[in-house]
Amino acid sequence: MVTVIDTVAARAQQRELRHPEKQARPDTPVLRKPDWLRVKAPGSGQYLETKKIVHDKGLHTVCEEAACPNIGECWSQKHATLMIMGDTCTRACAFCNVKTGLPAALDPDEPVKVGRAVAEMGLNHVVITSVDRDDLADGGGAHFAEVVRQIRLQAPGTTIEILTPDFLRKDGAAEVVIDAKPDVFNHNLETVPRLYLKIRPGARYFHSLRLLQQVKERDPSQFTKSGIMVGLGETKEEVMQVMDDMRSAGVDFITIGQYLQPTRKHAAIDRFVTPEEFKAYESIARAKGFLMVSSSPLTRSSHHAGEDFARLRAAREAKLGR
Repeated sequence: MVTVIDTVAARAQQRELRHPEKQARPDTPVLRKPDWLRVKAPGSGQYLETKKIVHDKGLHTVCEEAACPNIGECWSQKHATLMIMGDTCTRACAFCNVKTGLPAALDPDEPVKVGRAVAEMGLNHVVITSVDRDDLADGGGAHFAEVVRQIRLQAPGTTIEILTPDFLRKDGAAEVVIDAKPDVFNHNLETVPRLYLKIRPGARYFHSLRLLQQVKERDPSQFTKSGIMVGLGETKEEVMQVMDDMRSAGVDFITIGQYLQPTRKHAAIDRFVTPEEFKAYESIARAKGFLMVSSSPLTRSSHHAGEDFARLRAAREAKLGR
C-alpha cells in the first residue's frame, strides 16, 4: 500500500494556523527571485549544533520564525537572534512571517535560560528581539530588561544588541529597557510613512522615530540602529527622507534590505531593487552622516551584527579622534 502525503495542503494549513487574520485576503503574485537573492540551503555541522542548542533550551529565534534567508550563514558562524516572550505576536503586519494570535503567559525562567544559552554558545555578540506583546501592561519591557541583566551576569564578555517592539501606549516601558544598558538599541522603522497603514498598520511612524530619539536623550552612550525594507512601492525620495528623519533622531546605524514575501497572503513585492541601487543608497546614507550603513539585497537587521558592532565602535572612536 502507498500512502500519499498532500504536502501542498499541509503547507496551506500551517500558513492558516500562523496567520489566521490574513486568510480572507486575496492571493498576491509571487515574483521569481533574481540571481542575486539566491542563497545556499543550510546544513553545516556548526549550523546543526547551533540549532540543537536553541531547540534544547526551548528558545525561539527570529531566524526561523521570520524565515530569514541568512539562517544558514549565521548559524554556521554561531550567530543567532534569539526571540523572547514567545513565538506569537499581537500585531499582524503585512510583511511579517511571525505567527499572529493571543500569546501565552510570559515564562519567568526565560531570562535565565537565555543567559545560559548565550554563555553555552560562547557568543561574542548576541541579538535579542521579541514579538509585540500589546497584551501586557508594559509591553514586556521589564522582561526585556531582565534578559539583558541575565546575559550580563552569565556571559559578561558578550556585547548585547536588542531589537525591540515600539512599546506603543506603554508609558515608562521604553525607559526600563534603555536603563538596562544594552550596547546597541535597535528598533526598525520598516518602511516609509506613506506605506504604514498598509504594511505596519498597528504601529505609528513618528512614535517609532521618537523611541529612537528617546534612547539617545536618556543614554547618549548607547548606539542606536534602525532599518527599512525596500521593494514595497516606496520612492527613492521617500527613502532619503527616512534617512534624514533617522539622523534627526540621532540614529547611528541604518540597514536597508530587500523585502521578501513570506506567502501569497502577505504584502506583494512591488519590485526587486538592484544591487547597484543598494550601493547608491549606501553612498547617500554615508553622506548623511551615519556611522554605519548596511545596504544590500540580503541585508537584515541582525546579519553580521557582531562584526558590524566592532566597526560601529571603531567608527565612533575615529570620529571622536581617539
